[in-house]
Amino acid sequence: MVFSSVEFLYFYLPAALLLCTLAPKKFRNAALFASGLVFYAFGEPIYVFVLLASCAIDYFAGLLMTKHDAEPKIRKLCLCASVIMNLGLLGVFKYTAFFAEIINSVFRTALPANIWAGISNALFGTRFSLSAIVLPIGISFFTFQSMSYTIDLYLRKISVQRSFVNFGAYVTMFPQIVAGPIVRYSEVSERLENRSVSASGLSEGVTRFTRGLAKKVLLANGIGRLWAEVKAEDFSEMAALTAWLGIVAFALQLYFDFSGYSDMAIGLGKMLGFEFPENFDLPYTSKSVREFWRRWHMTLGGWFKSYVYIPLGGSREGTLKTVRNLAIVWLLTGLWHGASLNFVLWGAWFGVLIIAEKLFLGKALEKLPDFFRWLYTILAVIFGWVLFDTPTLSSAGGFYSAMFGGGGAFADRESFRLICEYSLTMSLCIFFASDASGNFREKIDSKLSAAGVKINIFDIVRPTVTLCLLIASTAYLVNEGYNPFLYFNF
Repeated sequence: MVFSSVEFLYFYLPAALLLCTLAPKKFRNAALFASGLVFYAFGEPIYVFVLLASCAIDYFAGLLMTKHDAEPKIRKLCLCASVIMNLGLLGVFKYTAFFAEIINSVFRTALPANIWAGISNALFGTRFSLSAIVLPIGISFFTFQSMSYTIDLYLRKISVQRSFVNFGAYVTMFPQIVAGPIVRYSEVSERLENRSVSASGLSEGVTRFTRGLAKKVLLANGIGRLWAEVKAEDFSEMAALTAWLGIVAFALQLYFDFSGYSDMAIGLGKMLGFEFPENFDLPYTSKSVREFWRRWHMTLGGWFKSYVYIPLGGSREGTLKTVRNLAIVWLLTGLWHGASLNFVLWGAWFGVLIIAEKLFLGKALEKLPDFFRWLYTILAVIFGWVLFDTPTLSSAGGFYSAMFGGGGAFADRESFRLICEYSLTMSLCIFFASDASGNFREKIDSKLSAAGVKINIFDIVRPTVTLCLLIASTAYLVNEGYNPFLYFNF
């Protein structure tokens, strides 16, 4: 996938934008559909058929649901078929190897080694393993996006889309297909049928895209090198300060990588005449875990709230069912991110914290000064990120041990080398991840206004800043080459 490569930036992207913008109105969605398929084929050409299958499942389910509009049982059957088939695709590609490994572990424990070896060899070859299955890029995103169409249609929140090309254009829109934001059909249906690109929309889109590109290549990739160095070390001999520097670097890398992609997608959407939903709102400024998840990956949180939490009863049916519903949502959230015990525990960690805040911890936090509420939140999130980016429970345990002095030292030469080498990059990341940049702008605006200056200086310098960021990002891409986004793995 070349979404952050020079080739994409200067060849595919301009060609796709021109094709989708200059095509006659009745062919624009066809151009958008084709552009999405070509873009997706960059990652793994064979899996274009998986993407098309997902489109076909929900398109035909929608037509059948509308045809039998007065027959509730058939409508429900169409919905069930859509959900089962979509989740089936997701399950086969994303979770088969995970469950195969669980089966291996269970039978290896329950049966003598020689008996299980003979059974597995007879049935599955040398052992029951399907780890060779390659995960289609962004399958979790486009499956949820496509499936939301049939759910909303069943709930009569939207009208059916009778054109397969138009529906395919919605599912495969290249700006956001592989890493979100997750766009619901209701949010773009009107503009699928009738959209135009204005000069202001194009300007806003270019600015937003460039900001996202700079987040990714200048900040995320820069601070990500620190985490890569730390993760490659022996955790059992790592100084505590090194471990903390590493996991803070990963927290910043993940934010700028993912929010950068979202900004790029939103910017490209504006250039094409669409308004995609926001996906991030300075999550590291949050003062509770519940607030953090209202600000981080907002479209995924909204999806689970609309299609899982509320249908289960939300918080309307008493404390026990509220706890149950939250537990289900966070188990599914963990599994959505990845097929491993680490992701399951990661979801459980945040689920427990959110349940605790809902029941009693939230009221206690409200009595604390803002700084301590923020500190609690950021530490809770950082502890969660350890599970998120370590491959096994044992490696996560080793890293937690290092964070609390298990390596035998608080700091060493490596710690101070990392501080010296990455202090500027980390400072910039912290500045832009906080609301300091917004506060800075407000202060400048206030002082200029008090001085009688009516011109918005930021509007004047924005084109120059955008151009400089584009040049700097391009130079980085030329030197670094391949720069995959972290959420392409989901």
